[in-house]
Amino acid sequence: MAQAGQGFENTQLGKLLEKAAGRDKAAELFNMIEVDAKLLAECSANVPRVIVAQAMNMLLFAKNLDAVPEGKAYVADKLEAGGKVVFDHGALRTVAGTDTGALPTGELAFKRFLEPLGFAVAGLYPLAKLKMTGRAYCHIDAPESVAQFFVSELHTDQFSPAFQDAVKQVVGTSRDPLDARAKALLATLAETRSLPFDDAAELLPKLVGCFAVQHATPSVEAYETLLAESAEMAWISTEGNAFNHATDHVSDVFSLADELRARGLPIKDKVEVSANGTVRQTAFKASQVEREFIAADGKRVTRVVPGSFYEFITRDDVIDEATGEKKRDLRFDSSNAQGIFKMTAAAC
Repeated sequence: MAQAGQGFENTQLGKLLEKAAGRDKAAELFNMIEVDAKLLAECSANVPRVIVAQAMNMLLFAKNLDAVPEGKAYVADKLEAGGKVVFDHGALRTVAGTDTGALPTGELAFKRFLEPLGFAVAGLYPLAKLKMTGRAYCHIDAPESVAQFFVSELHTDQFSPAFQDAVKQVVGTSRDPLDARAKALLATLAETRSLPFDDAAELLPKLVGCFAVQHATPSVEAYETLLAESAEMAWISTEGNAFNHATDHVSDVFSLADELRARGLPIKDKVEVSANGTVRQTAFKASQVEREFIAADGKRVTRVVPGSFYEFITRDDVIDEATGEKKRDLRFDSSNAQGIFKMTAAAC
């Protein structure tokens, strides 16, 4: 693993982050996040897709911390104690079965660039209680070294006509954050599995920009209609495709949860345990954030709603039946996911 930011300047990953976010931010990211040595290749003319993917993930992790004060404070304490974050996965929500304006519908908004970056669907997770489906995107080239994405789709056709109308009113205004140039670079990346350094540096901020709100400010009426049937869609109406949460892999989530609870921090009451017992998760409750809405008279008003949150996960090692090798269990669990998703319910 990389040591506290040492020598990152001479690596492709370090140079790419420095170009995208500045030297100080790059150093901060390397100090904060564990980076596998296999991702620390020296500079060369072309940047492999796995390095672009890792750079994007590190920037997205930092973006989540900026949105979640509880997570930021926890990470600061961890660094002060000499630890680092092992970034396990980021989660985001999408909307399927409706008009999403210029943005591709559902998971397609992310599949179109996750696949060129080297990610592939490793598992499908029905979230029936939420009327959603989750997909785990795992990196083909470095599955245990690059954080996964849990991409969920909300199925609007399973809700009432009034709800469907409100969804369309909100996300039908969506813009596409990827311009023609970005799409051309992604096509090249898909074909060659690498990009010239300057092209990779140009693409990187555009990829990060996909994890944001792409639609217009929702109306109060639409928000309340959505909230009545789905806290998850109400969340999407204010937070869009931002990280719902970022997740830190820890050695013992049970003891950590007890410690954080004893300190009076807003930790989830229960640790979620997968059906096979190998994956255990908990989280801080969602940050409460102030968001704008359009009132009935056309004026802008604000109200406090749930934002993003920070999650903790412990994964056991399991034997790969195909190879006989011991590997970290990178799978997810539908019941766990539905329990974790409750962190953004308005009542939390």
